[in-house]
Amino acid sequence: MALAPMADVTDAAFRRIIAKYGKPDVMWTEFISADGLALALEAGRKKFLKDLEYSEAERPIVAQFFTSSPEHMKGAAELVAKLGFDGIDINMGCPDRSVEKQGAGASLMKNVVLARELVRAAKEGAPNLPVSIKTRTGYGKPDLENWLPEILKEDPAIVTVHARTRKEMSKAPARWEFVRRAVEIRDLSGKETLIFGNGDVKDLEEARMRVRETGCDGVMLGRAIFGNPWLFTEGHMPSVEERLKVLIEHTKLFEELLDDYKNFAVMKKHFKAYVTGFDGAGDLRVKLMDTNNASEVEAVINNFLLYYSHEK
Repeated sequence: MALAPMADVTDAAFRRIIAKYGKPDVMWTEFISADGLALALEAGRKKFLKDLEYSEAERPIVAQFFTSSPEHMKGAAELVAKLGFDGIDINMGCPDRSVEKQGAGASLMKNVVLARELVRAAKEGAPNLPVSIKTRTGYGKPDLENWLPEILKEDPAIVTVHARTRKEMSKAPARWEFVRRAVEIRDLSGKETLIFGNGDVKDLEEARMRVRETGCDGVMLGRAIFGNPWLFTEGHMPSVEERLKVLIEHTKLFEELLDDYKNFAVMKKHFKAYVTGFDGAGDLRVKLMDTNNASEVEAVINNFLLYYSHEK
């Protein structure tokens, strides 16, 4: 059961919170530009290196990169090996247009020759680390029959299949029958690559159901982690007080670790997810959206909890 990489979500602060309250079997970083690491000036490079910070509590942790340059992929792999990561993942599924314009992300499904070169480059840069891939069922339409056998020839440790095409983005329901098909293709190939599925899984119970249905080796959970760092903890139902106290902790960690590198507005996308489903949640969210730092968040929440405890 793995934590999916999500840009401006699974940053160092949130991963530490997740590791503390509901650690998955393996965690992925946000995706990072291998080109940026290679080409950025000193100030920019510091930001990219900040994205590669992690704590021991997060292990095993996989660094995810996007690039269309085998040379830059090799360099990124060399770096994460030195930094002590437990694995490297190449993003071959991101539908963001700016990423695709670079020949990276989902566009690699249309360029399997380059995709294979990138896997080889990552292995060359970090020969002792497992190299994995996160991709989709196809670009404009499902195309696993053509795409996956070619990738499997490079013996990646894991191929995670997001059960949608690039064209579908996240608008259509995930189609897990294609994860099952990916498992069949892997089995026919005789390779030992693990197949993970990803898409619309809301909790561990559903994840286990998907494993039974498809025969996949693992499940990657993404959006369900929003506001719920207990996602990977069996049966834990946090109280309103507990949820809001962890939001304070999360916000303080964000400020401590990332304040110089990310706008505080990034943190605000978490407020709606934490603050929902209880009396007064709407008004509290409005007040939190007006905050500018962790101390203001703490004051707003503590004032709310005084009222909330009294009302109960």
